[in-house]
Amino acid sequence: MRASLASSIAVTCAAALALPVSLAAPAAAVPSALGLPQAVSALPSTTPAEPQPLSAPPPTAPHTTGELPPTPPVAPRPLPELPSTSQAAPPAVSELSPTSDAAPPALPELPSTTQAAPPAAGGSAGEQASTRPAAPQAAGALPPAPDLPGSTQSLPLGPLAGSTRAAGDGAIGEGEQGLTRRDVRPFSLVGVVWDDPAAPLHGTVQVRTRATGGADWSAWQDVETHNEEHGADPDTPEGTTRTLRGSTAPLWVGDSDGVEIRVHGEEPLPTGLRLELVDPGEDPAPEAPAAGAPRNRTAAASAAPTTPTTPGLPAVLAGLSAAEAAASGVNSQLAAFGATWIPALSKEKTELAIPQAPPRTVAHAPVANAAAKPYIGPRPKIITRKGWGADERLREKGFVYTKTIKAAFVHHSATGNNYSCRQAPSVLRSIYRYHVKSSGWRDFGYNFAVDKCGNIYEGRAGGVAKPVLGAHTLGFNTNSMGIAVLGTYSRSAPPAAAVTAIARLTAWKLGLHGVNPKGPAYLVSGGGNRYRKGKTVRFNAIAGHRDGFATECPGVRLYNKLPTTRTTSAKYQGRL
Repeated sequence: MRASLASSIAVTCAAALALPVSLAAPAAAVPSALGLPQAVSALPSTTPAEPQPLSAPPPTAPHTTGELPPTPPVAPRPLPELPSTSQAAPPAVSELSPTSDAAPPALPELPSTTQAAPPAAGGSAGEQASTRPAAPQAAGALPPAPDLPGSTQSLPLGPLAGSTRAAGDGAIGEGEQGLTRRDVRPFSLVGVVWDDPAAPLHGTVQVRTRATGGADWSAWQDVETHNEEHGADPDTPEGTTRTLRGSTAPLWVGDSDGVEIRVHGEEPLPTGLRLELVDPGEDPAPEAPAAGAPRNRTAAASAAPTTPTTPGLPAVLAGLSAAEAAASGVNSQLAAFGATWIPALSKEKTELAIPQAPPRTVAHAPVANAAAKPYIGPRPKIITRKGWGADERLREKGFVYTKTIKAAFVHHSATGNNYSCRQAPSVLRSIYRYHVKSSGWRDFGYNFAVDKCGNIYEGRAGGVAKPVLGAHTLGFNTNSMGIAVLGTYSRSAPPAAAVTAIARLTAWKLGLHGVNPKGPAYLVSGGGNRYRKGKTVRFNAIAGHRDGFATECPGVRLYNKLPTTRTTSAKYQGRL
């Protein structure tokens, strides 16, 4: 019966894709940055064949893990519900004028029947159960599935021996919490979360790990504790959901099966500290995997389609779930359904893709001759969410948009630099799972990511050419986009390829909205530690995270590259 229902849903999804169905509230229509027809329809016959995905990484030895201590019993969970058939169609969008001087409020979230909070950390089958009661799951959330790739182990921290000390006035000091060395299931990324998202962690977090199958332990590594400046704006639906948690930045440590952690507080530590150990799951299978190709968590591997091939279903949708079809459909004017990457275009072809150029206007600084040839850089190659293996069942369904894009905020992920470019998709899947399952966000926080080799990745779902509302720069997510360079650049210089990729990406995306990369941008603060809520702030169109919030991000070495990036981006647009 379940198979029959899935088949019926797939047929219904195929029919629905031709309808101009909007997933946003009627008043929350968003502009089409390309000036193209608003309804997303079936692909035209002239759509080029899907390009080949990233080359498969070299085979590595499979993981071997020993017996683990018994784990707490897993809390019972309701059976997953099938996704709504209405989600198979990518949302249509409608035009709004992007020329308003005042930054508009963020568009409202979808109605309560479709805007549920994400499941609590450790909620999917195969994940270690939390000792805290799980929050009830709202009806509109994407249901958890028993076969989600990857996993999260959520381990409560406790006092370490001899950790409390007397303060000068005789009061109990801050002390330490942590875990002593132990064997765990394989993981590749670590982070710490706690109950109250508004409670800061003033202190240090250090971890050391043991590589899978090895005997040696790493040196102690610092985990960035100041992470509250990332996330959704205050007083927005995503920023007030009851499932949000305080969190450190995530740290990539590579394939590991042993961990030790210590958290030292300079002030009383927040309650409910938990260590999150994230396994990114296997990379997506290549187009034509070689027979007998090895499998492991960070190498290419075959993956069964989430929906069976159904007679009468268009070939471009075969094997795509409703959520996957929706996430791919919003990019269907740029690449085929299910494409693993969006091909680059020359500047001339990029300009031809904009039949009606947007007015070249910056708030408070109108530019003359707005009807002239648009300033826009060539579209760069962008690896899609499917290309890096995003599991669309993790995020909340539906997409949320802001009105336009006036500025780009540059970040570093603070996950460390000990990753290879072949591992970048695994790093992204780990951050994605940490943002959603551990921190309680609705999706991946950044709009785009860039690795050390200059590859550009689609971040939060909703369409790379559309003004998707992200959760990256607390207080200034409205009318902006966030770009995270994978790595930590406080002491290490960012690779030239990554800096060039930022310039290429901003030349194209800001150009879609008529923004000069060397010009100013005016945004209204949603609240933060640097600007009060409601204050209009002048930024550079390409700004660093620290410009909007008192933070180290994006690291001084990357931040110092931004002036050159603005000039290069403007050259790509043809302004210089």
